[in-house]
Amino acid sequence: MTTEACQPVVLDTNIVLDLFVFADAAAQPLQQALEAGELDWIATQAMRDELARVLDYPQIVPRLGFYQITAEQVLAQFDRHTRLLAVAVKARLTCSDPDDQKFIDLAVAGQALLLSKDRHVLSMSKRLVALGVRAQSAI
Repeated sequence: MTTEACQPVVLDTNIVLDLFVFADAAAQPLQQALEAGELDWIATQAMRDELARVLDYPQIVPRLGFYQITAEQVLAQFDRHTRLLAVAVKARLTCSDPDDQKFIDLAVAGQALLLSKDRHVLSMSKRLVALGVRAQSAI
């Protein structure tokens, strides 16, 4: 057993969909790192709630059927891999999309790698580095 701490990571909802719904090839290294216990995926209940809401979107429901998975299975995967934390204090940076603020706040509070495909989040990457957070679209 290693004494080295796992890298904390915050995943936005689109990355979670890539992981557990779309089986995106770009998400394979992330999937492997999660399975190997190399990452400490931190999240909040609000992030889980957002995922549950998105899984019910009319454009997502048919994709679940196509991939023969249910929203409950995706949420079970979320629950299996995440460590739920309290809502983080608002970071000094404000995202132009209020829905993305919770991911930024938690990443800053946890000094975590922030994985996102959202342009609002990624456009803040230089400012986030100054706060000790790397924001990128894949590992």
